[in-house]
Amino acid sequence: MAVVIVGAGMAGVQTAVALREQGYTGSLTLLGAEPHPPYDRPPLSKDVLLGRAEHSRFEIDFDELGIGLALGRRALSLDAEARTIRTDAGDLGYEHLVLATGAAPITLPGLPASAFLLRTQDDALALRAALRPGTRVVVVGAGWIGAEAATVARQLGCEVTVVEAAGSPLAGALPTEFGERTRAWYAAAGARLLTASAVGGVTTGSVQLTDGRELPADVVVVGIGARPDNAWLAGSGIPLDDRGAVRADARLRAGRDEVFAVGDCASFPSARYGRRLAVHHWDNALQGARVVAANILGGELVYDPVPYFWSEQFDHMVQVAGVIDPAAEQVARGEDTVLWLRKGRLEAVLTVDKPRDLAQGRKLIDAGALIDPTKAADPGIQLKAAGV
Repeated sequence: MAVVIVGAGMAGVQTAVALREQGYTGSLTLLGAEPHPPYDRPPLSKDVLLGRAEHSRFEIDFDELGIGLALGRRALSLDAEARTIRTDAGDLGYEHLVLATGAAPITLPGLPASAFLLRTQDDALALRAALRPGTRVVVVGAGWIGAEAATVARQLGCEVTVVEAAGSPLAGALPTEFGERTRAWYAAAGARLLTASAVGGVTTGSVQLTDGRELPADVVVVGIGARPDNAWLAGSGIPLDDRGAVRADARLRAGRDEVFAVGDCASFPSARYGRRLAVHHWDNALQGARVVAANILGGELVYDPVPYFWSEQFDHMVQVAGVIDPAAEQVARGEDTVLWLRKGRLEAVLTVDKPRDLAQGRKLIDAGALIDPTKAADPGIQLKAAGV
């Protein structure tokens, strides 16, 4: 049995490792579009930019595990009937295929050389070289990547302006009231934040806003979201959802028994939340990889995780477990933890610098536990004691 994994990021690498850990001894190839050895992405916007690490390579001996690396080789199309991937370096056949291509950043038209996206190792190293004390940096987007990029730029002594089209930071990711809370973090760090401000164009030396304002910029960082990197699947018959993600089933199969999808490129049905989820975070890639490996080897595991992610910004650790629904009952637990309950069960927890609340809340969500909201609202009572 030959397994080919398209995508050499976290989801792809961890699927390969999990296959070996679970006893698979057959042919195993990891196909990656970048020429670099596989690496983890979260450190790119933190340690790599700060110069604390030259790269974020996985500490994995691929040769020892018998994982073949086909790097610098891009998938161009898929013939699912013939079980063949066409690449820019020739065709590649498979018996089982794992789609793990991740997501590609959304960009702006006509970006000059002074503008950067932040997805690859090369992106991070180029941006790091450009961030010098006094450099005027404009960050487009006050989401997770934008906030982290702004944090690092300020730590490096740059003059930072963050431009966000929505009315508050983290719009679409977190409730407005929480996004508004982070506004003070920008101010305390000395970063200028402009919300309800849309970008009309970017040229060398400046960013033009649609209201006529012009912001001087030596460096521009664009962090306005990402889309599943699945264009190469056009015409393959692999099902995609309305956002372009591979429409995987509950066992992460992608329309065919021998094809699986995992990580940022895929969505999956969640019985826990009663809807299809697309989770663009590290933990999803890690957990999904183990399920894919088990199911390739004949298992029938259902994938229905408690989504989890974190972001380090402006000396704060923001963590979320579960899926936040603004329509659910909201319970504040002091100033730094917020819970969302539905019919008495905990659905999501958001914390700022409260790792114990996050860990305990995540376990309660996973267990489907009923919660006493009065106890849960009391920060003097451990959250796990609020379960009934």
